[in-house]
Order: sequence, then C-alpha cells, then structure tokens
Amino acid sequence: MLYFENDYNVGAHPKVLQKLNDTNFEKLSGYGNDIYCKSAIKKIKEACACPIADIYFLVGGTQTNQIVINTMLKQYEGVISAKSGHINIHEAGAVEFTGHKILEVPSKNGKIVPEELNNYLETFYNDFNREHMVSPVMVYISHPTEYGTLYEKNELDEIAKICSKYELSLYMDGARLGYALVSKQTDVSLADIAKFCDVFYIGGTKVGALCGEAVVFTKNNAPKNFAKLIKQHGALLAKGRLLGIQFDTLFEDDLYFKISKNAIEMAEKLKEILKKKGYKFYMETPTNQQFIILSNSEIERLKEKVIFSFWEKYDADHTVVRFVTSWATTEEEIKLLAEVL
Repeated sequence: MLYFENDYNVGAHPKVLQKLNDTNFEKLSGYGNDIYCKSAIKKIKEACACPIADIYFLVGGTQTNQIVINTMLKQYEGVISAKSGHINIHEAGAVEFTGHKILEVPSKNGKIVPEELNNYLETFYNDFNREHMVSPVMVYISHPTEYGTLYEKNELDEIAKICSKYELSLYMDGARLGYALVSKQTDVSLADIAKFCDVFYIGGTKVGALCGEAVVFTKNNAPKNFAKLIKQHGALLAKGRLLGIQFDTLFEDDLYFKISKNAIEMAEKLKEILKKKGYKFYMETPTNQQFIILSNSEIERLKEKVIFSFWEKYDADHTVVRFVTSWATTEEEIKLLAEVL
C-alpha cells in the first residue's frame, strides 16, 4: 500500500531520533527548563532574526491553536478566519470549545483577501449595535493554507497593516511552515513572518519531528504567565526536553529547511505525473499538497493500492482528493504511484 494521505504518517527524521537516544539518560530539569530547550530557543530566535521573541514548545497543532487563541482573547472576543481555515473546519470546534467565536470571512484559494478583511472590519465598526456583537481582535491565517497555497509578502504586509489599523493581532498557523519557506514560488522568509505576525508557530509534527510545535511571540506580547496558562490547559509537558531536543536538532545546520525541500521536490514530480496522465487539478498549489478531481469510480479503483485524503465533493459523480508528500517521501514511492495512476 502506498501512503500519500498526509505528511505525518512516519515517525521522525533519523537525526532527531538519534539525538533523543543519545540524550536519553541525561538528567535534566523539566517543563522546558533544560539546556536543549534553551539552545533551541536561541537557534529559533536567530533563524527568525527576532532577538526579542518569546518561544514556547507545545505538542500539537490543534492544541497550539486553541491555547494561543484562548489566552490572547477575552471572553467576548473572537478570531477572524477564512471560511476554509483549519481552525474553522478541521479542529472539531476546539476554539469554540473555549468560548471564542470564529468569525468567517470569504477566502480565495484558501487565503484571506486583504480587501475582504478590511470590508469586514469596516462593517463591524460602522455597526451601531456592535456592543452586542463578538469583537474581532485577532486574524488567523495559515501558511501554507488548507489548500497548500501561499501568501505573498505584499499580502502579509497588507493584512498586517489592516490588523495594526484596527488593533488586531495577526496569528499564523505554521503547521507546514517548513514546506512554505522552501517552496520555489515563495518570496516570504522566516524573518518576514516574524516581522509581520504578532505570533506564529513553527510546525515540527509534520516536518521531521515525532511531535511538537514552537510558538513564537514576536513583539514582547506573550500573555502574562503564559506557562501557567499552558498548564491550566493540561499542555505543559513535564519532559519538556522531548520537544527541545527535537527543535534543537531540526534547527542545527538548517536541517528543518533541508528536509522540507524533499517534500517540495517530490510534490513537483507528482504534479508532473498527474499532468501527464491528464488528471484535473482542483487548484494549482506550490507546496506539498496536491488536490485533484477524481470520478467516484476512479477513487474506488485507486483505494485498493493508495491511501489518500477525501477533501470535498465536487459534484454528484466527482470528488476532490488530496495527495501529500513529506520530508520522508521517496522517489521510489513516486514511481510506484505513477504506475498505479
């Protein structure tokens, strides 16, 4: 069976596993107060060109999104998201569970359009009944988006300026950030993200780690006593070393970026094969997620040999499906998939 369902269907990069094994019997302080967490924080600050950054390690993406949003918002405040945003459709109401409403705006190719965002905020602030409405105080975006598309630098700049105008925080979900940063079609760097965003996270779970996400607050704006708030959410890992060691390894000699390139290279090979075989793309994506439209009968045929993701119905007889490559995808797997297709 060939696995193209997601980018977290294998364990961790061998160097990460080796480092975990090599340090296994070291006696270290808990809760992130160890030498490896401190070393990882230093490396990430340098990579972001943001020496004032406050960095915390959490275990998974949904946990990170919920905690960051919940701790930065008051009870009556909400977060703006693209209608197709991950927190809006694929997190089982995790944000709403904490009492915060997700405020939808239309999306284009998975992205929030600055003009739409500005129109939404203008409408809200011109509404005389707004005191009875949930207040928008944060904008959530993901990079890549839920459809594997990327924000351009000028788009991030425009969104950041709108957020500044209305005193909103800009939060970027970076679950697949490595793949965005090494895409051949991006003009956005990690330093750019740190400049434009008030908070973002660097995804490890989908980019070479067993688990783990690094939350980066860029403007001395981490919630007061954030570690206590993490613990209240049941998310403060006693063996914080497990996250620190992984990120310390991933940010040594640019490993995070080097292994991310493999996913992009394999995705480009996959895209070429799909085009040669005449498959119809739902939309063009420059990262490691490829979306194509298949007939329902074709899906049944492929399911016998390939695991991929259902995405959404296209019409009564066709479905949008997703094929995903990762840091661990091999050329042999791409060749075998080509034979199946």
